[in-house]
Amino acid sequence: MNGYITAQEAAQKWGVTSRQVQILCKENRVPGASRMSRIWIIPEDAKKPTGIKHSKERKMD
Repeated sequence: MNGYITAQEAAQKWGVTSRQVQILCKENRVPGASRMSRIWIIPEDAKKPTGIKHSKERKMD
C-alpha cells in the first residue's frame, strides 16, 4: 500500500519489536495508524513515539 508500512517494517525502522509497535498503535500513540483486517498500517513518515510506557513493572527482589 503506497504511503504506508506494516508494524513489522516500523519495528525495524524504530528499533523495537513488532509487538511493541502494535501496542503503540492500539493505544493511539502513532498518528495516522489504522487497522486493516488483522494488520496495522502506519504512515511511512510516522515518527517513533517517545516515552514508551511499560504495561507491567518488573520488581527486583
